[in-house]
Amino acid sequence: MIAKLKGLLDTVNADAAVIDVNGVGYLVSASTKTLASLGGAGTPVTLHIETHVREDAIQLFGFVTERERDWFRLLQTVQGVGAKVALAILSVLTPDEIHAAIANRDKTMVGRASGVGPKLAERIVNELKDKAGGIAGGAIPVGGFAPAVPKGGLAADALSALANLGYKPAEANRVVTAAIEEAGEGADVGTVVRLALKKAAR
Repeated sequence: MIAKLKGLLDTVNADAAVIDVNGVGYLVSASTKTLASLGGAGTPVTLHIETHVREDAIQLFGFVTERERDWFRLLQTVQGVGAKVALAILSVLTPDEIHAAIANRDKTMVGRASGVGPKLAERIVNELKDKAGGIAGGAIPVGGFAPAVPKGGLAADALSALANLGYKPAEANRVVTAAIEEAGEGADVGTVVRLALKKAAR
């Protein structure tokens, strides 16, 4: 899993940048705030990376700070918020502003983001108020919200494989549990991982 990229800025478009790392160009999706902060072509940049792996694609998301990345992860724990909506929110609000909006139940502020209607904005402030309520400035302990990992060597091996592919603990746990139920405890790790990836892509 790619956790950080350090290289030179090659190009920037409306929603992504290409980072040249020793001659290899990585396409990294990012918020408009992050993209605006990168500077011009040839500028040295360091981005914290969230890697999303699907059956048909690998997508990298970049953040200037770990805190921005942590909010990106946390926002996606809300039903209806995917990577695109999470980036849209981070494009109009800083992590401090998101925290303030949730603390104050300010759904209008959250609703400024493209793709966030009144109902989704309300869901975001309601569902995240307990998770983010005590967080003022540090990283968000996203891992603390993951369900328990299923027991057993097969599950542990499959979860480890998905973690290496960039899956969040909660998502990995969900699809691995479902895959084992379908394949049976006697299945090999490869079969379980393939089934889990298919379920994650749905």
